Amino acid sequence: MTATRPSPTLASPDVETVVRAVRARGRRVTAARRNLIETLFAAPGPVSAEEIASGLGGARAPVDDASVYANLETLEELGLVRHVHLGHGPGRWTLADRARREFLHCERCGAWRAVESSVLAEARSAIRRATGYEARFTHFPIAGLCSDCAPRPTAAKAVDTDRDVVSR
Repeated sequence: MTATRPSPTLASPDVETVVRAVRARGRRVTAARRNLIETLFAAPGPVSAEEIASGLGGARAPVDDASVYANLETLEELGLVRHVHLGHGPGRWTLADRARREFLHCERCGAWRAVESSVLAEARSAIRRATGYEARFTHFPIAGLCSDCAPRPTAAKAVDTDRDVVSR
């Protein structure tokens, strides 16, 4: 199982801020590293290392796989990127300040959704009360069925108001 790194999350509002943060920590900003940073900003959400290496399916310049993995590891150690596991398959990468959002993943269709952590506050509170654990859904999502895949409740056919019985 993949462990999360405890590095502090750094704000990354734009490419140049991330580039300055890399340099401020004594690291070089190579062409490959800058391309990876720009690709993460261009990505619509968390993306796999393979998607980054392919240049997001041709939208950006492709990069060598080994370079992508080495740069992702460095940027994660610096607190600039994070990875999340959205179902089966490879981890997906995003800018760290975007990863503070938490994730929901559909086990049937594979759809995922990022939500603000406040949306899941009640779920975290219920888990804490029941188990003592402080749950986070930034690295591993809540898995279940999305609204398109979840079974729809069937409406009652008839209600007998005298007996409060519902026939189905």
